[in-house]
Amino acid sequence: MDRRDLLPIGEVAARSGVSVPTVRFYEERGLISSVRTHGNQRRFERHTLRRIAVIRAGQRFGLSLAELADALAELPEDRPPTKRDWTRLSSRWQALLTERIDAMIAVRDGLESCIGCGCLSLRTCPVYNRDDSLASEGPGPRRWPPATRD
Repeated sequence: MDRRDLLPIGEVAARSGVSVPTVRFYEERGLISSVRTHGNQRRFERHTLRRIAVIRAGQRFGLSLAELADALAELPEDRPPTKRDWTRLSSRWQALLTERIDAMIAVRDGLESCIGCGCLSLRTCPVYNRDDSLASEGPGPRRWPPATRD
């Protein structure tokens, strides 16, 4: 590997648009990797910039770091991803993103009938939990978004 293909952490941060601590965080999480110089300085292969771009795009789409780590684990670490690599990776995300889009649409459309918790619409409220009957199912909202729409 040519030394010119190895970038210091500051350059990776500047070129990728993230902070140096974020680069370190991604490395600690196993999303990217570096090699060490004789002086124990981190150096990143140039294609790490593409991996960071994938991470940032995935985060914008609502993917968790765990989901991104699973996906990136399927990409080669020793070279930039090819179109074929990207197609395989992105096809895994399509169903997940479609499911999330559908859930957001249901939430958006469900808000139209909501008066805004005071709550003056208890008879029609899709999240009302009379007498806390859903507590046995676990913490957090159990009915949002609504399963069906009228």
